[in-house]
Amino acid sequence: MGKIEYLLVLAACVLVTLPLELAGARVYRQPKRLARALLPVAVVFLVWDAVAIAGEVWGYAPEFVTGIRAPFSLPLEEILFFVVIPICGVLTYEAVQLTLAAVQRREKQAVRR
Repeated sequence: MGKIEYLLVLAACVLVTLPLELAGARVYRQPKRLARALLPVAVVFLVWDAVAIAGEVWGYAPEFVTGIRAPFSLPLEEILFFVVIPICGVLTYEAVQLTLAAVQRREKQAVRR
């Protein structure tokens, strides 16, 4: 695996949560809402990463990243991390909300009977 390991983990996260979108979470179908949720947090943490890399506080093992770098020496995988993982989190949150709403509807129907 080596250089693509980080990308494979991110891809697995997307694949595991994709069924939640297909089950009705509707996260990908609302790109503006998703961007408003992701971008502020991603920007803060990407700046944090860039500062830490520049200050040599931390770095990334070259054997586990592709070597593709964005501005400020951020690895491609790190940028994708701050997009993919929050999307997976939002998908999970929306799916839980849908499930809870369905359970509450069923409970109300059961009480009415």
